[in-house]
Order: sequence, then C-alpha cells, then structure tokens
Amino acid sequence: MMEAQKRFDMYTHQEAPEEIEEDELVERYLRLYGGTISDVLDGLGYFYQVLPKEMTGLTPDAKFCGTALTATGEPTTDRDPDRIFVPILEMLGAVRKNNVVVTQPNEDTCSHLGELSATTIKARGGNGAVIYGGVRDVDYIHRLGLPVYKLYTTPRDVMGRWRLTAYNVPIRIGQTQINPMDIIFADKDGVIAIPREVAVKVLLKAEELESTENHVREEVLRGVHPVEAYQRHGWF
Repeated sequence: MMEAQKRFDMYTHQEAPEEIEEDELVERYLRLYGGTISDVLDGLGYFYQVLPKEMTGLTPDAKFCGTALTATGEPTTDRDPDRIFVPILEMLGAVRKNNVVVTQPNEDTCSHLGELSATTIKARGGNGAVIYGGVRDVDYIHRLGLPVYKLYTTPRDVMGRWRLTAYNVPIRIGQTQINPMDIIFADKDGVIAIPREVAVKVLLKAEELESTENHVREEVLRGVHPVEAYQRHGWF
C-alpha cells in the first residue's frame, strides 16, 4: 500500500520568511527549472513574467539566475565615442555579484553586447545577460563562459546606431515589466522575471511543486495510472 502524500494546493502558501540571503536565494532557484517557477507565478496571478519566446540562449545549455541590473536605450546617429561608450561603461561599472544585465535597447539593427562587455560583466561577479537585441563575438563569449540569452546575433557595432540612456530603471520587454533587483531565471525553456517582492514566496512554492512532481513521476514510472497519480497528489 502506497504511503499517503499531502495533495499539492497551488493556492495555499506557507508563511515565508521576510527575506532569504541573496546567495542562498540564487542557489536554490538554480536547483529548479523554469516550468515550475512559471506555474507558481501563474498561480499567484503573475501571468506575464516569461520573456518573449523568440529569445534563445547563446549556448543551448544556458542556465543562470541572478538579480536584474536593467538597462535601456534608443537609436542614434551619434558617432562621438565619449557619448556612446561612456554611458555603457558606467552601466558595466555598476555590475556587482549575482547581477544579470537585462537590456531593452528599443533598437534591432546592431549588437548590444560584445566580448569586452561580457568580460566586464563576468569579471565583476555578474551571473549572465539577457539582451532583447543583438549579441556579437559569439565564439569569445562561449569561451568566456558567460551565459547569455539574446534575440539575434550580428557583427554590427553600436557606433552611430544605438546609445544607452539609463540603467537600473524599470523596463518592459514584451509584456513583462522588469525592475532593478528582480530575480532573473533562465534555462533551456526560456527567461523568467520574478518580482523581488514575491521571490521568496515563489521559491518556496516552486520547491514544493517540484517535490510533488517528483512523487508523481516516480509513481507513473512504476505503472500507476496518471489519473490516480493526479488524484493522489493534486497536480500533473
């Protein structure tokens, strides 16, 4: 006789601590996968936290998690190196441990991340980058080992095409609002932005959901009818 398991209830939440230390929060999120996190966000009423499906990992196995350092910009014809490069370098200089640089360039003709920017992000303790635009120097970034999600690749430079206008400000990518220090999670399924104010609650519920799914998987592999497994555990 199978041991009785508590049925999973998406809408009942355990009392969460006010905060979990950042390194632990990131590490625990990395043990999860995107599907459970997205399901929990849906259950909490956050229906638009997955970034557009057109975005892909620079490497097929890209997986990372960290805190958002947001950036935004606009098209330009300016070719003055000080006005183009210095704002980007100031943003890169603000990168700290666990940051994920998340850029909404509002422009789609050039690259918004290259090898030197990627090197700086990694050297300053960043965990990855999400660029809703272009990336170049792909071979170097592969060797560097900085995980990146992007919209496209192109060798075209920003000079005379794009300038950064602000960083660590709220941005929107598709239907997703992203604020500085939100939790950014990416794996093979895509990129998710978890609002910081619910990051602990989402983590705890996603851990509970993943445990439930593990029980369901074990039973189905033993030949239990999927309806029976669902009725016992409350999820499938």
